[in-house]
Amino acid sequence: MIPSYDPNDTEAGLKLLEDLTTNAEAIQEQVLHQILSQNSGTQYLQAFLAGESYKNQQNFKNKVPVVNHDDIKPFIQRIADGESSDIVSAQPITELLTSSGTSAGKPKLMPSTAEELERKTFFYSMLVPVMNKYVNGLDEGKGMYLLFIKPEIKTPSGLMARPVLTSYYKSQHFRNRPFNKYNVYTSPDQTILCQDSKQSMYCQLLCGLVQRSHVLRVGAVFASAFLRAVKFLEDHYKELCADIRTGTVTSWITEAACRDSVLSVLQGPNQELADEIESECAEKSWEGILRRLWPKAKYVEVIVTGSMAQYIPTLEFYSGGLPLVSTMYASSECYFGINLNPLCNPSDVSYTLLPNMAYFEFLPVDDKSHEEIHFATHSNTEDDDALNEDLIVGLVNVEVGRYYEIVITTFTGLYRYRVGDILKVTGFHNKAPQFRFVQRRNVVLSIDTDKTSEEDLLNAVTQAKLNHLQQPSSLLLTEYTSYADTSSIPGHYVLFWELKPRHNNETPELEVKTMELCCSEVEDCLDYVYRRCRNRDKSIGPLEIRVVSLGTFDLLMDFCVSQGSSVNQYKTPRCVKSGGALEILDSRVIGRFFSQRVPQWEPLGLDS
Repeated sequence: MIPSYDPNDTEAGLKLLEDLTTNAEAIQEQVLHQILSQNSGTQYLQAFLAGESYKNQQNFKNKVPVVNHDDIKPFIQRIADGESSDIVSAQPITELLTSSGTSAGKPKLMPSTAEELERKTFFYSMLVPVMNKYVNGLDEGKGMYLLFIKPEIKTPSGLMARPVLTSYYKSQHFRNRPFNKYNVYTSPDQTILCQDSKQSMYCQLLCGLVQRSHVLRVGAVFASAFLRAVKFLEDHYKELCADIRTGTVTSWITEAACRDSVLSVLQGPNQELADEIESECAEKSWEGILRRLWPKAKYVEVIVTGSMAQYIPTLEFYSGGLPLVSTMYASSECYFGINLNPLCNPSDVSYTLLPNMAYFEFLPVDDKSHEEIHFATHSNTEDDDALNEDLIVGLVNVEVGRYYEIVITTFTGLYRYRVGDILKVTGFHNKAPQFRFVQRRNVVLSIDTDKTSEEDLLNAVTQAKLNHLQQPSSLLLTEYTSYADTSSIPGHYVLFWELKPRHNNETPELEVKTMELCCSEVEDCLDYVYRRCRNRDKSIGPLEIRVVSLGTFDLLMDFCVSQGSSVNQYKTPRCVKSGGALEILDSRVIGRFFSQRVPQWEPLGLDS
């Protein structure tokens, strides 16, 4: 099920894509047959199939239930604790992938195998011919892609648990990848694999600047990471230019392999280049800085769908008109599909699912509840209780214009697993459907790889309220909502709180220390991924609480009703997104407070 072709052969790659999408239905049948033939003897499937290998898709759907992470967590935890892989997979589980979602405050774990790395390598190789179809001459230069690894966790079994991208970059498939003239990086592998994210960022930017005349595209995986790099460049360009001018590397780059690899790229002093770069960076405005620093760049490659769409205006400011390209849709659980029209407007991005990556099913969701509502969002946990498995359809049977939650059965031990992504069908390429990513189920806030649900936010706010508002301040928190503020880099969470004294309706007296403690308490109660982003990655700024005057949330309700909400069914949105709602809230702010410390985080062992 993993086709082979020469990634340097664009025509062969495009033909393979046509074959895969034309035969989507037959390939899906083959995928399920192969998965069940291999894994029917696992403990998990034995409980439902009683050793049956494979009859047909309907038999599988009748007997194996749709599950979420809480259902499969005990099975994966047993493997993490040292039991055999055949609990869920006939192939050895070689590592566990940590999802950006969490369970009980710790990363969700997903099983993975050696073969799955081959499948991902194939997936990445399919991106190349698509870009070559739309952009000429990519074999005549390099890509400045800023790629990073994150911390790993050692489980009691000895298996490593790590984010999916860290897994791939550390694998032999990446480090020993064959030369591809269309996919040459400015960053030496040693800089990508550097454990210190600040040293990694500095060295990768230095290499990208030195090779600016060869750079044909720039990017990172996520828009948030790329914008952090722009901010880092803004803060460090003088030091970077000094290194280019002298042909040396600043003393605080202490990682030996990283340092040596950069020195080999520098190849001595370059006064003229340093002056050119410094002149551009010293301009008052950084509008169009990407095009000015890398004049041959043809596009910016970053994911700008889903929660990353909030960064599009900032990217457009820096890019100087360069197209923003989202090439792929993937997660820790599975790599799904690619964008066959990569130069489209970011708001029009759709991903075509590759039918050989996994077995895909789709659970219809209420179209109205999952339309992108521009003034507010509610997370809807009631969908979990109303699951009707009879409504689930296969890959080729989805309907254009409908919304679905994706359900996957993988080669690595996930069976009818709800990923939690809500997708809208926008069309078909041959027989393979194309989807627009709408949102993550139940997620209300996201800045980087964090995904904070309404429940997570409620628990954190409740804890802060109990510990710091009731005594000694005697304030009541009457309402709250939130907002992901990405107007600065890094972005940060903003909570709008309406507070009133317990014994009167006067304007509350706000003690700075108390409110700052509330900010810190909320952060302490948010999950592992949020705290890692704040503490280690520095990809999220300090949480802010904006206290609004009494009656503000009544005005917010009036606004929401004026936009079409029902008065009878109105619930305060726990996240606001529209300009109108934000204007109401911001116009009535009477106090702003920020967390004064970074929340604790460390890569704890999963048995602790």
